[in-house]
Amino acid sequence: MDQEEIDKVVLAYLDKRGFKQAGLAFQQEKQQHSKGSNSSSTAQIDPDIAKQILAFSEVDGPAQYQEGYSKLRSWAYSSLDQYQHELVRVLYPVFIHAFMDLVAKGHIQEARAFFNSFRGDHEVGHSRDLQKLEGVLSPSHLEEMEFAHSLRQSKVRIKICQYSYDLLLQYLHKSQSITMLGIINEHINFQVSPGQPISIADDAEFVTLFGGDQDAVNLINLKEIHWGLLEDSLEEKLEKTGGSNTDLEKGDGETREGELEDSKKRSVDGGKQGTSLKKQKKDKLVSATAKASRSDSVAVSGAPRVKPELALPVIPEEVEQSILEDLRNRVQLSSMALPSISFYTFINTHNSLNCASISHDGSMVAGGFSDSALKVWDMAKLGQQNGNSPLQGENELASNDHTPGPNAGGRSYTLFRGHAGPVHSATFSPFGDFLLSSSSDSTIRLWSTKLNANLVCYKGHNYPVWDAQFSPVGHYFASASHDRTARIWSVDRVQPLRVMAGHLSDVDCVQWHANCNYIATGSSDKTVRLWDVQSGECVRIFIGHRSMILCLAMSPDGRYMASGDEDGTIMMWDLATGRCVSPLVGHSACIWSLAFSCEGSLLASGSADCTVKIWDVTTSSKVPKTEENKSGSASRLRSLKTLPTKSTPVYALQFSRRNLLFAAGALSKQS
Repeated sequence: MDQEEIDKVVLAYLDKRGFKQAGLAFQQEKQQHSKGSNSSSTAQIDPDIAKQILAFSEVDGPAQYQEGYSKLRSWAYSSLDQYQHELVRVLYPVFIHAFMDLVAKGHIQEARAFFNSFRGDHEVGHSRDLQKLEGVLSPSHLEEMEFAHSLRQSKVRIKICQYSYDLLLQYLHKSQSITMLGIINEHINFQVSPGQPISIADDAEFVTLFGGDQDAVNLINLKEIHWGLLEDSLEEKLEKTGGSNTDLEKGDGETREGELEDSKKRSVDGGKQGTSLKKQKKDKLVSATAKASRSDSVAVSGAPRVKPELALPVIPEEVEQSILEDLRNRVQLSSMALPSISFYTFINTHNSLNCASISHDGSMVAGGFSDSALKVWDMAKLGQQNGNSPLQGENELASNDHTPGPNAGGRSYTLFRGHAGPVHSATFSPFGDFLLSSSSDSTIRLWSTKLNANLVCYKGHNYPVWDAQFSPVGHYFASASHDRTARIWSVDRVQPLRVMAGHLSDVDCVQWHANCNYIATGSSDKTVRLWDVQSGECVRIFIGHRSMILCLAMSPDGRYMASGDEDGTIMMWDLATGRCVSPLVGHSACIWSLAFSCEGSLLASGSADCTVKIWDVTTSSKVPKTEENKSGSASRLRSLKTLPTKSTPVYALQFSRRNLLFAAGALSKQS
């Protein structure tokens, strides 16, 4: 192979890659070299170099992608078991980028054949991504589809040990697979760590979100945030006045609360002969764990204080006194003193219930349905109507298609009509006087629970609104939509105050921070973002989930956040650092709801696997900083108890201000 052929190949390669300046410089150097040389060059080209350069000129053939990926796949799956799981991680990004490269070069049929040949390897972990990419049928689609365009413009970060990295480099060198090497160099950033391979079980972040620029994420996560509690909060007022009860009074308060809640909300239970015995046992547990509970309370009260960025509403005097009374009688929970749970079961819903919500005192339960109906049950009235009908501890919230009209007395619920599409979320205001609902009709509606009427219809989103949540102080609320935005609203304005844009896919859930200065959003792009409500800027991006995020919860002290996804995984995040404190695996189906206890020592999770789980938060959140960088079971949340239902997926969880846990779900038919 002579020098002229080599030069042609190099120029063609530079032109194809768009390196125009490098091509011009190469041509100029070639001309200068030819002028300065009077005799023809007799230098011999190294055969290995010539072979490599020729290989670069052949990388365009579609057969190179099929053959290169097939060989890489076979090599990865036949490697040593100790390193196999790390090497297999490389296959998915190589697969999707090889597919998109084929499409970009116009080899549509070959791209479809390649996609269908190997998609089965990645169906389990990346089914949603594959469904999106399946619709890419032309080069123009790569530019029009934001998901695909984002993938091609960014790099994937993969964690891998040094030895696995060396094995991969040796394979690529020996196989001379230039096509695969080009894809890996262009689209993958390896985070190489010394020591043993990182197991999948201990590292939930081994592959970050595709389409997320890790450098940009790191830059955002360096922003300062103030995660403390609001100045002059009711908890702080209670501490200053010294109004907190002794442990004995707390036990008595729990008994009073239990009697009130049982008589008001669970009166459908026929006999309650064992109630007093259960309360005595509970009081003993509370007394035995008083010191641990007190330390948890101090941890919450010791959180830093911050000023509100929003103008907060004035709380009415009677409401403030009621809340202070609840705080005085709050039951301190811990790993040895678990909460009492009241579960509300919807029956005869015919699979039409989309969401459920429970008021802070458990006195009202709301359900949003596929037929655009929003229904609210008053537990006191329901108990009176069904008092002689024991239902084995589960309150009947019957949705009967044959109930009389709106003014008929035979119906056990209040029907709110107004939405023109399925209702996807419903949430009560902190004081229970308002109800917020969102729908596929792209609107959010505010209802009065006292007047039983629609007050305002908020229009701003262009697509279905998946979630809407009141702020901890009321007045403000946040919404999440299919239009990939979250919005901040106030009840007295029909236009949004802020629009948060940045997610690559649907924003599926939203949650307020305890100090009302931030909101968190969970998305189908597998990330959670934290936003400053005053500036509208994203101040944290949390990466680690492998599927869409369905629910979020903030700890009472504002330091931690929990997120649950479609795979049944829960992650606990430190808001200050943006790091995952503790991944949690235990549920076998998607997580619908999360809730922290009022002092922040326990986390409750509700799932489609028909269970409620209680987790010990204190053991994971108090891990020393030196241990936070180490992954392993020692830092994981400890499951304290699993509470199975008969056959009821858990849609909603809510701790009352006195730390009674309410849950709700729709009874499903057993297969």
